[in-house]
Parts: sequence; structure tokens; C-alpha cells
Amino acid sequence: MFELDPYSPINVVKLWAENIWIVDGPVVSMHWLWMRIPFSTRMTIVRLANGDLWVHSPTALTGALMEQVNALGPVRHIVAPNRIHYIWARDWQEAYPQAMTYAAPLVAEEAKATGAVFDVTLGDAPVEAWGDEIIHVLASGAYLVEADFFHRASSTLILTDLIENFERSKIHAGWLWRLLYRIAGVIDPQGSMPRDLRATFWKHRDEMKRAVETMIGWGPERIIIAHGRCYKSHAVPELVRAFSWLKIR
Repeated sequence: MFELDPYSPINVVKLWAENIWIVDGPVVSMHWLWMRIPFSTRMTIVRLANGDLWVHSPTALTGALMEQVNALGPVRHIVAPNRIHYIWARDWQEAYPQAMTYAAPLVAEEAKATGAVFDVTLGDAPVEAWGDEIIHVLASGAYLVEADFFHRASSTLILTDLIENFERSKIHAGWLWRLLYRIAGVIDPQGSMPRDLRATFWKHRDEMKRAVETMIGWGPERIIIAHGRCYKSHAVPELVRAFSWLKIR
């Protein structure tokens, strides 16, 4: 038996910093080998200077959540940051047809079965619609390409799967599962990229190192991640620690 507690209350907008919020969604299961592994989910919402909302890694959309989001402003930008984080993009597209949708490379192919169609595939170039309020870098590996973002005003780095940081108190499983989580390197406070995912970046580690050094160069104070406890301070030391396998100085 393996269960994972969500970050309750779920489907509720929670203030992170000025003009930036998170929404903790339901726990989902992902297939890995012959097993199903539970994951918590988390969305980030940024209100741009013009009042438009930027939605990152959308979670399950409920009527109550939609009311909360609408109270913040109009949704104009919906982002699927990697090929694992697109499940609810179609629901958000249908709810907000006026929004532009953006996807990291490889997402559109993966999401075809859901009917999601994206307006823009993110590249290295800045996105004019966000100006310099939100900047990004692509972290490219053999399995996925993740678009990672920095919200300048709140000094917040927004990651998806590059760091996972599960709290022991939320994991309800036998000793073997707990051991596997520890071996994977994803237990709080020492969260990092899961070792199986890390292996897919190994041949691209020079590119990955450049991406992480770019993030460090932004000088973030905080880090939002999709799975597990976020980092509300000391973001740069946490990045250096989590990516020590890249020999970041």
C-alpha cells in the first residue's frame, strides 16, 4: 500500500508573494516500470503588470477554482512546461479560449491524445507577451525538455520536475518504498532531480549545467516546484546543492 498526502487544501489559490500564487492540486499516479507511483501536483499563477494571468502547469480545473482564478484577473497565458505536465491543459483551453497556450518542446506530440493544441512551442528566444517580467531557459535532456521560468518581481524560480522534494510525513508506505525514495534523491530537505530522470540528462550534462548556471545567475530567492515542499528562501544554495552532480561552483 502506498499513499501520498496532498498539500491540503487542494484546488485553492494560495498567495506565494505579491502577484504570484500557487494552487495545490490532487494526487495523481504515474506509471513507472510495473508500478503506479503517486505524485502531488502544483500550479503557479502570475499576474502580469497589465493584469493578465500567466498559468504554469495547470492542475485540475473545478468550478470553485475557476471562480477564484477569475477574481485575480483574465487568464491569457497557459504553459505546459514539459512532456509530463500537460494533462489538464485541454480543460483550461476550453475554459479560457481567449488564452494563448505555450508548450515546451516534445509536449505537443505527447499531448495529441488529449486533443490539446498549443499556439507556441517555446524556444530559446524571450516571449514578447511576458516581456522581461518572466524569463525562461530550456533544460534539454534525452527524454524531456523542461522550460524553467524566473518571475523577476518576486524573485521566484519556477521549476517542474528538475527538483522533487517529498516530505517524509506525507509518504505512507512500507520501508522499501521509503528506501527507494531516498535512493532516488527526492526526500526533503535534500530534494533533487530523480536519479532515473537524471540519467536521461547525462549525455546532455554540459547543456544542463549551462541551464542551471543561468538560473543561478538570475539570483532567485525562492523556488516553486511541482512535487513536494517548495523552497521559500536560500534558493541559490539549494540549486548548487541539488545539482552538485553537475559540479556547479
